[in-house]
Amino acid sequence: MASDSKIIPQSGLLSAEANQAAALATFGGVLTVDLDAIIANWRKLEKTAVPAECSAVIKADAYGCGAEQVARALNKAGCKTFFVATIEEARKVRAAVPEPAIYVLGGYFQNTGEHYAQINCRPVIGDLNELAEWDVFCRRTGWTGGAAIHIDTGMNRLGLTLAEAQAIIPRINAGDHGITLVMSHLVSAEQLNSPVNAKQLAAFRGIASEFSGVPAALANSSGVFLGAPFQFDMVRPGAALYGVNPTPEADNPMQPVVDLKARIVQIRNIERGESVGYGGTWTARRPTKLAIIAVGYADGYFRAASSNDGTRGAEVIVAGKRCPVAGRVSMDLIAIDITDLPPNAARRGHMVTLLGEGITVDELAHHFGTIGYEVLTSLGRRYARIYKGGNVVEPLAKPAPAQAVEQQTAAPPPVEQPASPPPLPG
Repeated sequence: MASDSKIIPQSGLLSAEANQAAALATFGGVLTVDLDAIIANWRKLEKTAVPAECSAVIKADAYGCGAEQVARALNKAGCKTFFVATIEEARKVRAAVPEPAIYVLGGYFQNTGEHYAQINCRPVIGDLNELAEWDVFCRRTGWTGGAAIHIDTGMNRLGLTLAEAQAIIPRINAGDHGITLVMSHLVSAEQLNSPVNAKQLAAFRGIASEFSGVPAALANSSGVFLGAPFQFDMVRPGAALYGVNPTPEADNPMQPVVDLKARIVQIRNIERGESVGYGGTWTARRPTKLAIIAVGYADGYFRAASSNDGTRGAEVIVAGKRCPVAGRVSMDLIAIDITDLPPNAARRGHMVTLLGEGITVDELAHHFGTIGYEVLTSLGRRYARIYKGGNVVEPLAKPAPAQAVEQQTAAPPPVEQPASPPPLPG
């Protein structure tokens, strides 16, 4: 097990275990990410999608789990393609893993070509203007790093329309186009019987088949489980890697990844009829023992998990037993009703479990009134972060400064200017 050296300092005077225990004492909460579980989830998805390639979506800091750490672990496990949202995310991932293909879902903007070339990553192009600007950069510099074409088949967010995609087919089939992937995104993949799935599949299959020799990708996490027709040449799982259930109409096939614990900062007793927290919305119906823990909505534990006199809120695990939230979740603190625990089962300084020990990301999302994606990406930066598994044997090094990364991954020297491709449709 290793801890993030940017958060937990080390001292040469104590053992690693003593160092970690001393450092953790200064944090109100501890977030543990199981890299072996992420690898196991990726391998399960990979096996489900054979013979398609299984990539990994690690945008938003790998859904809050740490993009650099996750990229290293998955790359060691055999993952050869990653997807991120922005160039800056790609820059951090490239510093961690020098070889895999990295696609940037946010697309291409004029004058950003040099940034793509410096770190050898690929834009996901979803607009004819983007494609024209990308072409200009590639012709001017001779850059041949590749790009993806995103086609909209029903999401109505990003992507070329079917008509626009059809119009560039002659240019693609003429060769020397630099397109390394054609992709689309499913709207309702988690709903097995949604008619939208079949409609999108038919539309994508039709257009992708005309991109001669270009690999195709459609399935997200849930799409992997829609079966072979949706898997094409590559699948792009994201949330499932981190333990979110990709099949909400059935049991979760993925392993849990994140464990979140918070420290008890005070034990206190209140009498029947006394209220707890802001607004006094929760009233004790009996003499009550409370544990006050050092996590709140500033740490990504949503205020929606609060309880009041008419509604039960979320639960946490204290000394192996589920105990309910009492009153409102505040910015830095939560009160927990531990009245039913044995005497001295919980004490000041003890840790309680907010996520883990049977409390899943999806359960917490239900109490938060949201989805597991938002739970994970909202986990705050005030936690001590610990990584276990993934062949991590020492604290992770800090990323190289941006200037150093650019020096290490500078764009190759210009090559002979290729012939201009056929012009884009006007």
